[in-house]
Amino acid sequence: LTAHRYWETLGSAEVIKIEHPTRGDDTRAWGPPFAKHIRGKNTESPGESAYFLSVNRNKKSIGLSFASEAGQKILHSLAKTSDILVENYLPNTLKKYHMDFASVNALNPRLIYASVTGYGQTGPYSSRAGYDVMVEAEMGLMHITGPRDGPPVKVGVAVTDLTTGLYTSNAIMAALIARGKTGKGQHLDVALSDCQVATLSNIASSALISGESDSGRWGTSHRMTLPAPPTLPEIRYSNILNSDNHTASIVPYRSFPTRDGDILLGGGNDRLFAILSTTLSHPAWPTDPRFSTNAARVANRDLLESLIERETRSRTTAEWLTAFEGKGVPYAAVNDVQATMRHPHVLARGMVEEVEHAMCGVLKVVGTP
Repeated sequence: LTAHRYWETLGSAEVIKIEHPTRGDDTRAWGPPFAKHIRGKNTESPGESAYFLSVNRNKKSIGLSFASEAGQKILHSLAKTSDILVENYLPNTLKKYHMDFASVNALNPRLIYASVTGYGQTGPYSSRAGYDVMVEAEMGLMHITGPRDGPPVKVGVAVTDLTTGLYTSNAIMAALIARGKTGKGQHLDVALSDCQVATLSNIASSALISGESDSGRWGTSHRMTLPAPPTLPEIRYSNILNSDNHTASIVPYRSFPTRDGDILLGGGNDRLFAILSTTLSHPAWPTDPRFSTNAARVANRDLLESLIERETRSRTTAEWLTAFEGKGVPYAAVNDVQATMRHPHVLARGMVEEVEHAMCGVLKVVGTP
């Protein structure tokens, strides 16, 4: 979404957004707030979500069913005449619709095909759904964000989504230059996890060079790169989390304390919330009028989050990770920087590299997405 926005804001591209044929993009329901319709036939509807408007301005939009032959024919027609296709489905999902890179490349060898996913096309986590806050947790950012004696918190905006969009835009521009020389398009594999690790920057470098734990959270103070201080007494911070660590327009979408740590859980739409509820042993929540829609969940945030927290405290983080494995719901443990740089997926994606330094010998450095 971010990559698209920059192109049409610059006036350099016609962007056509493909949405679900009946409900549209999930972000249309990410509110309140909504901009009320003052014209047309739908003045009684909630209107347009502020979130949707923030990332979709100037785009054209059509609703298509990938499952129908007619819908696929329209998609293929668009692919034949387009320069760039950006998709964010889990790896191999589009193959059954003949919209995977191999199928589209056969239709238009000049097309640049960008796959933007939570964890990329390869690696042990590639089949997992990935949302911004989950990657912030898993890949070290939340651990170094927040007050010195407080909990790990998310950045105030979806910063991993935004930086991934910038990386995607840069990669597409490079692919366009390459196409000008070769006449061929290419498949770009862009992962939120890679981009988040890269933006740990000097903090990641300090962890790789020293081999020591990072120095934790420093609030608004300048980030220190010294070894971590002695462990602070354990602080339980449920109330702080409720005020600082959620997303305003989506519920649930934050970290919850477990028996021995914290886990991030996200229910970005009604389907995901239903899966999350069942995994938490409360399958009736999605039919409760207080929680049946995202708008209702936002209105009853405190109640729902307290009910979820009551359940998450009953098991360890590892137990919850096992429970949510393979369910398709965004979830993650909150990792520190050292754990991030040793993470099996980070290593599998080549985001830690070794280089030869003239004076220091072989050094580990952060890779490039």
